[in-house]
Amino acid sequence: MKFASVSKILVACAALLVASSAFASSKASLQLTNPANVNGTNLKAGDYKLQWDGNGPNVEVSVMQGKKVLAKVPARIVELPAPADYNAAVTKTGSDGSSTLQGVRFQGKKYALDLSGSGDGMPASQ
Repeated sequence: MKFASVSKILVACAALLVASSAFASSKASLQLTNPANVNGTNLKAGDYKLQWDGNGPNVEVSVMQGKKVLAKVPARIVELPAPADYNAAVTKTGSDGSSTLQGVRFQGKKYALDLSGSGDGMPASQ
């Protein structure tokens, strides 16, 4: 009886471990050289941390300073034709002169985050 109970517990733990690794959290840095709007939140120029869960393509990105979450935004993980040459914040300037964060590229990675919501906010060129 004890062996059967221990086996069930081990199987449950193994299943939980596999499930949690499938939804691993990813982190990256973001440097804004100019203010930008992210999902209704105005971010000042500065350094931020990005965190998202899952392997995509659809994820929710948390924009953080320290441990404080400043904004959450839905995003898509998109594949790039080649690794990005440098880290880049992709912004779009509106008619009023304000900037909206549309995406983020990561140096040496063949993926980027598309925050545009339309799926076409990340030009393939670097």
